[in-house]
Amino acid sequence: MLKISAAQMVANARARIEEVETKDAIAMVGRDDVVFVDLRDVRERQRSGFIPDSFHCPRGMVEFWVDPDSPYYKEVFGQDKTFVFHCASGWRSALTVASLNDMGFPCAHLREGFTTWEASGGPVDHA
Repeated sequence: MLKISAAQMVANARARIEEVETKDAIAMVGRDDVVFVDLRDVRERQRSGFIPDSFHCPRGMVEFWVDPDSPYYKEVFGQDKTFVFHCASGWRSALTVASLNDMGFPCAHLREGFTTWEASGGPVDHA
């Protein structure tokens, strides 16, 4: 028997992280001081498209890619920018941002995820 459900873990994370509403995130597109980080699986990006100029970071690697002491570190995370993480619905990104905040990495997440982004008319690239 689980001690805590996935939904409760997300609710706990959301209570302590910065959440960005879709309309506010759409207004951030194109800003030089903002990096959108897409946590979705590569197949989700191929199927649905992605936020223009977003950085793809698979959920399973994020803590390693952010940590400068990790052999998997990615320089993009060393920039002095605002990082907004997202997934499809906001659940994976909430858990990710809580974990990264615990590590000391300041970031936020797109509260409703890419599905709401697309439905709200946010720009979408397809490759």
